[in-house]
Amino acid sequence: QVQLVESGGGLVQAGGSLRLSCAASGSSFSISAMGWYRQVPGKQRELVARITNGGSINYADSVKGRFTISRDYTKNAVYLQMNSLKPEDTAVYYCNAMTLGRLYWGQGTQVTVSS
Repeated sequence: QVQLVESGGGLVQAGGSLRLSCAASGSSFSISAMGWYRQVPGKQRELVARITNGGSINYADSVKGRFTISRDYTKNAVYLQMNSLKPEDTAVYYCNAMTLGRLYWGQGTQVTVSS
């Protein structure tokens, strides 16, 4: 079992920045990749950014050049630095961890960008 706890969401004006953090505990040694997803009411959850243990990184096209994902393996943590935020970035952001055959999710943290 892996437990994920996110923090760092909040309200920010357009053009501002936020940094999301996610700490993994439990069987975190089994994690092969971690990522961030987001969801708005009425829409499917979508990938924002993902990073594997090997360092491979993927970003959604909508956040490329503005968001940066990183991991601290010593702290079993993943971060999402979000710059130049736009109102359309408003969503609940979820941390995700992949192990062999299973996905884990955090409880989500709200990010609201005002225009």
